[in-house]
Amino acid sequence: MDYLNAIVALANFVIVPGLAYGAQLAIGALGVTLIYAILRFSNFAHGDTMAFGTAITILFTFLFQSWGISLGPLPTALLALPFGIAITALLLLGTDKVVYQFYRTQKAKPVILVIVSMGVMFVMNGIVRFIIGVRDIRFADGERFIISARDFKEMTGLDEGLAIKTTQAITVVVAIIVVALLFWFLNKTRTGKSMRAFSDNEDLALLSGIDPNRVVMVTWMIVAALATTAGVLYGLDKSFKAFTYFQLLLPIFAAAIVGGIGSPVGAIAGGFVIAFSEVTITYAWKKVLTYTLPEEWAPDSLVQLLSTDYKFAVSFAILIIVLLFRPTGLFRGQSI
Repeated sequence: MDYLNAIVALANFVIVPGLAYGAQLAIGALGVTLIYAILRFSNFAHGDTMAFGTAITILFTFLFQSWGISLGPLPTALLALPFGIAITALLLLGTDKVVYQFYRTQKAKPVILVIVSMGVMFVMNGIVRFIIGVRDIRFADGERFIISARDFKEMTGLDEGLAIKTTQAITVVVAIIVVALLFWFLNKTRTGKSMRAFSDNEDLALLSGIDPNRVVMVTWMIVAALATTAGVLYGLDKSFKAFTYFQLLLPIFAAAIVGGIGSPVGAIAGGFVIAFSEVTITYAWKKVLTYTLPEEWAPDSLVQLLSTDYKFAVSFAILIIVLLFRPTGLFRGQSI
């Protein structure tokens, strides 16, 4: 029985949150890796793109709620998500037209585009804070839990409960759908194949008659969809605060680089590696060890390697190790 309690405690505090957080990072990292593979620069404005898309989605969510429109047990934000994606896509296309296109036509070095993206990042951050403010916003409605810890205890008779939030389940399901759609698009459609060809060899793609402007436009639209979806899922699961998304940039970049920058499969794998690393290293293992070890060996301390305040330090440490020993990442993306 003690071992079952240990497994349930581990699932409740590590496995389920890790899966949800990993799915959010994976979708975010897919956007970063697409920009790097096709547009050939690291987009430091990606975190604030997520924040902008989420802010717009929240505004539409509140509008629908004021009209009495909802999805019943599901969050109303899912209904508002397409509007957030559409407006974010317009913003990114406009930003590309006004800012990035000039440097692309000048054949500017990637480091120049990185610096430019940092400027865009600060502008976007200001826009988001101007639109929705700096406060902590919770916008998840509908049913909170698929199963609560109390119901699980009553069903199983165990001392430990397993709570699965609706937003966690939605995150995993939406992530599977998004990844499946993206891979289908890249591998099966004419536009997707053009994007892959452009990524592999830009000069050869141009000689083959591929329109670079169309590739760039579609890339930004997909990035808008990925960034907004990742941001909304994270906001539903935790809460929305503009500055939090700036901080998320580190684990998202770490996920993309650990998996192999430029590799979509690597971005997904990297997202879960980073998520589970953060969760396991900042988790207090006292309860699990108390169930599994003999009584005389039971720990008195929390057995927590790092406080949750330092979870982003885990991403940074993993990022440094990968860059030192395997710069192409797990799936051999492009070397940084």
